[in-house]
Amino acid sequence: MTTASSEIKITPERRRLLEAGLAGLLLSLAGLRTDAEGHGGPASVASPAVHGGRAKNRAGEHAEDVFEHGLPTLTMDGWQVSAAEVTTEPGPGSQPHRHPGFVLGYVLEGDLRFQVAGEPERIIRAGQMFYEAPGSVHTVGASASSTKPVRFLAMIFAPKGVALMTPP
Repeated sequence: MTTASSEIKITPERRRLLEAGLAGLLLSLAGLRTDAEGHGGPASVASPAVHGGRAKNRAGEHAEDVFEHGLPTLTMDGWQVSAAEVTTEPGPGSQPHRHPGFVLGYVLEGDLRFQVAGEPERIIRAGQMFYEAPGSVHTVGASASSTKPVRFLAMIFAPKGVALMTPP
């Protein structure tokens, strides 16, 4: 069902989660300018303070780099970004799939078992981000805990009008 943005209720908790995801996205995009050639593999993850980059502005806010990864060379005319909050209960997790564009993810709560084809499986903890290159096959996406779910924000950048997730 499609809902107009004026009809969406955003609770204070969800607002904080979305703000954290957006802050992570903005920090990652700011850091991406230093490596526009797409260096790194089809997937990347970084822990907080990749460069130890911290900044304090006049309002007393603190910002810390949480992720940096190069992006593929492409034009984004006719593209859009879709953000989804995903909760995965303990168990096998998602089926292998791919996205038509690239994905930036930010783990909000819990630990995520994560793997893209050709890369080793890794654990991404709350506060960490991941990247999936366009067309790469996401082979593992599950809670790393046998008792607790994992929640993450997935931001999918893809051409408008195409399916955002397809089987490999």
